Amino acid sequence: MREKILDLLSGKKIDSQPVFSGLIHITAEGLEREGLIFHETHKDAEKMAKAAASTFKLTGMPSATLPLDLCAPAEALGSELIFYEGDEYQFPQVKKLLFESTSQMAGLLPAGGDAGARQRGRIPLICKAIELVKNDIGKEAVISGLIPGPYTLLIYVCKVQNLFREMKKEPAIVANALLYLADFLADIGNAYLEAGADFITVHEMGGSPGFIGPAKFEEFVLAPLKALNGKLNGPKVLSVCGNTNSSMQVLAQCGANAISVDQLNDLAASRAALKDVLLFGNIDPVETLSRGWDAQVTESVVGAKEAGVDAVWPGCDLVIQTPIKNIKLMTGSQ
Repeated sequence: MREKILDLLSGKKIDSQPVFSGLIHITAEGLEREGLIFHETHKDAEKMAKAAASTFKLTGMPSATLPLDLCAPAEALGSELIFYEGDEYQFPQVKKLLFESTSQMAGLLPAGGDAGARQRGRIPLICKAIELVKNDIGKEAVISGLIPGPYTLLIYVCKVQNLFREMKKEPAIVANALLYLADFLADIGNAYLEAGADFITVHEMGGSPGFIGPAKFEEFVLAPLKALNGKLNGPKVLSVCGNTNSSMQVLAQCGANAISVDQLNDLAASRAALKDVLLFGNIDPVETLSRGWDAQVTESVVGAKEAGVDAVWPGCDLVIQTPIKNIKLMTGSQ
């Protein structure tokens, strides 16, 4: 299946609709089986690699995603993170915003750009973890390097209320900041590819047209996503949240090989809007995969395939407590 997925991402026709993910898909059962404590997996390359590979080893789902959080680029910019050592399954979050506004951010950015993102924070550790996963399961499973989209990264480091104001009053400053972050993220994504990732998933949660609206997406997010995807040296999947049916043709212009949509989309309508871009999605990670009955999981997968997806993906990151049996049902291995 690994070779079929790689063929699919390279634009070749394949004879199946594979089930995998480029978003975070670790489980409590997998962590327990490997003897791992979740908060420790973010700071140790070997533990991160074991956690990322655990779902494949338990279910046969032919994929692994690293890192196990979306905040590493914000950390590489200088943000301090909270790793929630007292909370069993809490994902890391930014502790304190770096900038009050994009204007302040613009005044602190290096002149002429910055190509050193891959050397900062946990990025070298994550690259090591990717190498370890590649050596462990890389002959059987595909590996996704996960990065946020430029707008999502911006709201991790800038105060959102001021960002919205500047989008109205100083749009050029916001646009320039997003293009800078696109370059910053491209350096990180390419480091992941060089370490052994087979493709990059750009998770543009905060900047999805389903959240900020189609008009703001076209004005602010489309250009930096094009710039980011144009600089990534491998296949890329753009993952967006919310109902994006009305924006599928615009999303297709972002330069990704595939668009991953969540459970709010009408898949058949999404499929009809996409011509030369792959469509992945859109099994509900909460109501179906985490809480659903056997028949609900199976019916959702059948429905996605009948709607014309090129690959079946969860609509977003898995809930860590997702039962292994439901992942097996999704992949057809149970």
